[in-house]
Amino acid sequence: MKKAKRVKKVARSKKPKKVLITGAAGFVGHHLVEHILKSTDWEITTIDRLDTSGNLNRFPGISVWDREKKRVHIVYHDLRAEITDSVARMLHGPFDYIMHLAAGSHVERSIEDPLLFFMDNCIGTVNLLNYARHGGLRKKARVNPQSRTPAFEGKFQYFSTDEVFGPAPDNVSYKEWDRNNPNNPYAAAKAAGEQACIAFAHTYRMPIFITNCMNIFGERQNREKFIPLIIRKVLDGDTLFIHSNKARTQAGKRHYLHARNISAATVWLLLHGKVLDGTAAQGKYNVVGEVEIDNLSLAKLVAKYTNDYLASKGKKQRPLDYKLVAFHSSRPGHDMRYALDGSLLAKEGFSYPVSFKESLRKVVRWTLDHPEWL
Repeated sequence: MKKAKRVKKVARSKKPKKVLITGAAGFVGHHLVEHILKSTDWEITTIDRLDTSGNLNRFPGISVWDREKKRVHIVYHDLRAEITDSVARMLHGPFDYIMHLAAGSHVERSIEDPLLFFMDNCIGTVNLLNYARHGGLRKKARVNPQSRTPAFEGKFQYFSTDEVFGPAPDNVSYKEWDRNNPNNPYAAAKAAGEQACIAFAHTYRMPIFITNCMNIFGERQNREKFIPLIIRKVLDGDTLFIHSNKARTQAGKRHYLHARNISAATVWLLLHGKVLDGTAAQGKYNVVGEVEIDNLSLAKLVAKYTNDYLASKGKKQRPLDYKLVAFHSSRPGHDMRYALDGSLLAKEGFSYPVSFKESLRKVVRWTLDHPEWL
């Protein structure tokens, strides 16, 4: 078994960086907070509204929380409303980095209430961009009005998804600037947020970059997501429905990566990544999982790790009961396969610190040890 890699420390400066993270109490957001607390001396401010996704109870699960929580300042705000002067004062800007993770992210709910998702993912993004350009993001002391270089210090990250590119045929992996083809309201709303970022970067000379991420898993994930769902189905002996092609011969495929990997990639890009410059040639990065796996194979792997755990506790093993269901009838708006080309991030020098199978095994064991998250 490979030893877990230590979190690489970011070089410390005389004055710690100030960072703003939206959606920090969410699944990915709290992993990003953990990574920053472990690898930097940065001071963190968060914006959360704590609805179906946000949960402050995630923070105490961070291993360094008791020691480092003094570096985290939490502000409650719903980004569907503009950031007023009074809220801005509570945030204590300006910031060196702004990371925008807050979003509505569940496809089924976006199909039920598309307007809510456009308010969250598009209007919420514009409200944050306006805050950033009006003092939220640190401005340069001297700016050449004739230059097209950014007029701000630091960077603004927009956290997007592979779903904006739409379904990927077999043997096709989309590059960063390939066309968008969103097939559900969630994906369309995230694509709208991307376009707002591109426009603000060009119009207001803001240093913005976009990350398009694939399926993310890890500790303290929302119970409605696929991996926690598999574990529950195995434990309860219930049937797991897996979306597939119309003939029910092939399950949908995804790339999966641990939340620690996207957190490490985010910090790396804040320090080394390029920003949008109006050329449609830089400032977007695909953050791709280590391996592609179909959802039936993933379910079988999670079931194996679950039964390995049960066996280690002297408990009876439980088989995986599953059924393939044609996704066009069972999950309208979903796609069979998403795939991104991650070569750009690798070419620029980033490599993932956590392998897929080992991190998946650890997540299954951790989740079974913490059934309150199931």
